[in-house]
Amino acid sequence: MSNELTIYTDGSSRGNPGPGGYGTILFWGDHRKELSHGYRRTTNNRMELMAVIAGLEALKKDGLRITVYSDSQYVVKAVEQGWLNNWIATNFKGGKKNKDLWMRYYELSQRNKIRFVWVKGHADNPYNNRCDQLATAAADSRNLDVDIFFENES
Repeated sequence: MSNELTIYTDGSSRGNPGPGGYGTILFWGDHRKELSHGYRRTTNNRMELMAVIAGLEALKKDGLRITVYSDSQYVVKAVEQGWLNNWIATNFKGGKKNKDLWMRYYELSQRNKIRFVWVKGHADNPYNNRCDQLATAAADSRNLDVDIFFENES
């Protein structure tokens, strides 16, 4: 089996902020794993990023080549255009949001070679659409967790 992994992600928030959730699908050879979870008060950007983090935290090995497909320009551009490196270098100066999640992502990203690909949301990509279904179902579920950092910050 190769060491290439594909991850599709999406986040959802019912109101911004409001109840939210993420959906993630990991593909490894013939294997597929779906992840989702919901929070009682969060933002869409936090859930887009949590979808990526959840996928990376589910991995049992390092040194992988990973392609992450996301419909979030915020997430894709932050990594691919180097915004995140600048935010870290300036300690998120100027009110850059989601430092907790970005640092969590950054630590995870050091273990693998990750590239991001932007996909148009709510379009013809069946995996992005499935992630959207997972994310919205998680946001609409009854057993929502507390996004502690967000709720303490706001």
